[in-house]
Amino acid sequence: MGWAIAVHGGAGDIPLSLPPEKRLPREAGLRRCLDVGIAALKAHNHPLDVVELVVRELENHPHFNAGKGSVLTTSGTVEMEACIMDGKTMKCGAVSGVSTVVNAISLARLVMDKTPHIYLAFDGAEAFARE
Repeated sequence: MGWAIAVHGGAGDIPLSLPPEKRLPREAGLRRCLDVGIAALKAHNHPLDVVELVVRELENHPHFNAGKGSVLTTSGTVEMEACIMDGKTMKCGAVSGVSTVVNAISLARLVMDKTPHIYLAFDGAEAFARE
């Protein structure tokens, strides 16, 4: 059985009418995410590890509405969310309302792997992150 990988940079698209100084970094970011994912899959990394790795790349890129590039709330704060699921075991983990965590996807993975919970939010997610 083979594999496939697809990534997207969030809601909306990257229109060709977007000025090159805004469009090209986004396209390069998506290409980087694909390249990282493809390399990890070719290295036979566990698919769930690849998902987390690729989403971390998106979260670390300032041009996407995740992690470093998060859009601020009307109060001027960051409230990130992330979820991850293992299709084979149906285990999942999710967090929301996270403001101090660098990579919300990795916290969601820890919720899935290290707790009896599926979802942690706001103060509970932040407390778990500090642990």
